[in-house]
Amino acid sequence: MSMFQIFNVSGSAVSAQSQRLNTVASNLANADTVAGPDGTAYKARQVVFQTELMGAQAVQGGLPPDGVAAAAGVRVSTVVEDNTPGRRVHDPKNPSADGDGYVTYSNVNAVEEIVNMISASRSYQNNIEVMNTAKSLLQKTLQMGQG
Repeated sequence: MSMFQIFNVSGSAVSAQSQRLNTVASNLANADTVAGPDGTAYKARQVVFQTELMGAQAVQGGLPPDGVAAAAGVRVSTVVEDNTPGRRVHDPKNPSADGDGYVTYSNVNAVEEIVNMISASRSYQNNIEVMNTAKSLLQKTLQMGQG
């Protein structure tokens, strides 16, 4: 893998983790929402990642013509909704209560979302650090060539 492919691989991971952070933020923002008039509450969303070959040389069954293996990055393949039922609380005075006096809240688990946020944030930071290290190595290589 060339040094320049490192930027493509880490860049794809930064982009994917950024989308994961946005999804976590959306989930946390809707953690205490109640079911709307249609009776359905917000459903937590999770990002699904998929490996992606980087570069134009994605060749089936072997190496590209130059003999260098293609690098593998990551991309968001889809965002899925969690179909577990929402939390139901008995509160007959709430205007959103159903006929039995229950209010249905979203199925977002705030603790799990905070863990997802920390994980995504650390992954994002690690990939930024990889790019900064590669940049520094390339700059030092150029400096060696000048002297």
